[in-house]
Amino acid sequence: MAPDKQTTPKITADDLPALLENDNSVKLAGIDVDGILRGKLVSKKKFLSVASSGFGFCSIIFGWDMHDMTYIQELKVSTKENGYRDIIAVPDLNSFRRIPWENNVPFFLVSFFDPDTNEPVAPCPRGLLKTQIDKLAEKGYGAMAGAEYEFFQFKTPSSPSENPQSAAAYLKDNNHHSLPALTEGMFGYSLTRPVHNQDYYYDIFNTCETFRCNLEGWHTETGPGVFEAALEFNEIQEMADRASLFKYAVKSVATKYGITPCFMAKPKQGLPGNSGHVHVSLVDKDGKNLLFRETPDPKPRYPDLAHLSDLGRHFLAGLLDGLPDVMPMVAPTINSYKRLVENFWAPVTVSWGLENRAASIRIIAPPTSKPGATRFEIRVPGADANPYYVMAAVLALGWRGVEKKLEIPCPPLGKGEEVGGKTDIGVRLAKSLKEATDRFTKIGSVAREVFGDDFVEHYGGTRDHEIRQWEEAVTDWEMKRYIETV
Repeated sequence: MAPDKQTTPKITADDLPALLENDNSVKLAGIDVDGILRGKLVSKKKFLSVASSGFGFCSIIFGWDMHDMTYIQELKVSTKENGYRDIIAVPDLNSFRRIPWENNVPFFLVSFFDPDTNEPVAPCPRGLLKTQIDKLAEKGYGAMAGAEYEFFQFKTPSSPSENPQSAAAYLKDNNHHSLPALTEGMFGYSLTRPVHNQDYYYDIFNTCETFRCNLEGWHTETGPGVFEAALEFNEIQEMADRASLFKYAVKSVATKYGITPCFMAKPKQGLPGNSGHVHVSLVDKDGKNLLFRETPDPKPRYPDLAHLSDLGRHFLAGLLDGLPDVMPMVAPTINSYKRLVENFWAPVTVSWGLENRAASIRIIAPPTSKPGATRFEIRVPGADANPYYVMAAVLALGWRGVEKKLEIPCPPLGKGEEVGGKTDIGVRLAKSLKEATDRFTKIGSVAREVFGDDFVEHYGGTRDHEIRQWEEAVTDWEMKRYIETV
């Protein structure tokens, strides 16, 4: 499983003047803890002057939430005491692409560094993932990844004389149940449903290719107005970039059609949620898959492991052992846990199995796949998760299993076994963000072991803020239930 080298340009600062010869501006963006792109447009002159050294960027993007509310608990990166100082944003020149829906303006991603230490700031998603990649690289290993996203799509009502509103603007004055789905009913893998919105459907596919976040699969999923996209696999850092930019592309293209894509984990009660499955494999420096066992094990501990290498078994054990301790990284919102419930094709336990989509970790290996495609599919994350944090967690937990030579802690989930029922074998995953965050931040957690205290304290603090916002909210459910009766 080697990446497509043609789509991974290697660019140096010396290449930039020619590359940007006909441009007068450049768009730059980094990623915050919620996976949201935060950036700005700068002049070409400014960009060329900072392309190698980096430039100051206000640290507040790590000091406020997704709606720009400063965190209730001030966190170390950005505080009143440090004046919400600048951190250093360094462009990744190899992330270069042009934004096709914005007149092909050049675009680069940035990573964030501490101006005192020159180390990645603890919560920087790109930095966190790169740190884990570097650990593997020291041993001569690399990682490949793929990502799949399901998402609802809503039409925003507007009069013909008006520009389409965003769904957020519409919902200020209207109940969310009144927002119509792009298509009605359940019709997964439909060949006719995309015809209803074919300009939009093909625009997404073609734009993603132009924007270098190529799709290898694109279809309707079961649910009203639900599509699913499978991104072409690549090296794991590139894959995380593409996963983040895929959402940006979809939201941007959808705007001109009056459509709002929704990547919430569970937008609608009683319907399946939006998953964000991640596929990961390990490779050597030549791109050879390291999870595949060359000669099938004649007497494996479990038959599901027959084609999995010893390295793969330890990696799997690390995932299973540490998964409960990193749940806020793969299920980051209050809404995430509405998806992780029984009987909705979402895993709720620490579980695994060969080609078992009911498990939290599905092994994809011979005899149902090619040896070079042997990999793990991590099925717990929702579409709301930050792809950098998800992939960093997978590498960190798996590599911990390799280093400690951990043994797989539970038998595979049996086919047809009730997920979350009495027959489950694995540990029940957290049922709420509060439960997940408490375990994530506790002293001695696996999260602290693999990511360090600075990251855990910062990210845990952001999740505590999210929990506080929820605890103080008065919901429609409460009003409907209690307004008259109590």
